[in-house]
Amino acid sequence: MKKLERRFYERPTLEVARDLLGKYMIHETNDGRTVGKIVEVEAYVGSIDAACHAYNNKCTNRTKIMFGEGGHAYVYLIYGMHYCMNIVTNQETYPEAVLIRALEPVEGLQIMKRRRKTESVLNLCSGPGKLCQAMGITKLQNEIDLCGGRMFLLQGETIMSNNIGTTPRINIDYAKEARDYPWRFIVKDSPFVSKGK
Repeated sequence: MKKLERRFYERPTLEVARDLLGKYMIHETNDGRTVGKIVEVEAYVGSIDAACHAYNNKCTNRTKIMFGEGGHAYVYLIYGMHYCMNIVTNQETYPEAVLIRALEPVEGLQIMKRRRKTESVLNLCSGPGKLCQAMGITKLQNEIDLCGGRMFLLQGETIMSNNIGTTPRINIDYAKEARDYPWRFIVKDSPFVSKGK
């Protein structure tokens, strides 16, 4: 399978979000290699999206990575305990990203089970915090170039449009009208998506 190139990420964010479904995310660590197929994502568009950290093009120390070139990781901590993995999209100066919400575990399952302290394959990567723990993603991976050799994406499988479900995003009730944007995309009938909606 071919590694995704920069130009894949440097397109309009809603296109990238849909096209990420079925792609394989790989993380090479000292523990070993873990691989997951992307089955759920959410798009965030900073200029118009009250749910985005860079809403109204707000650039801070945390969000500055979103203003850079597409194809880098934006990793942050929520609730003081869970990491979330995002992929920066579109062109420089457009603060946009796609949150990876769920993976189907493909390789390195024993490593994932050990990290997550569970034997349930369905519970390994069925949420953004879970998948980061299972894949060994922490603040150390923030700003990493996904066109490099440690963490990257492969072409994977093509998910046909009739197999893609669209819903509003999860846990963003604070985001005014943006909470209703249909910017969550899932692989229909996948048992590995998160249980939020």
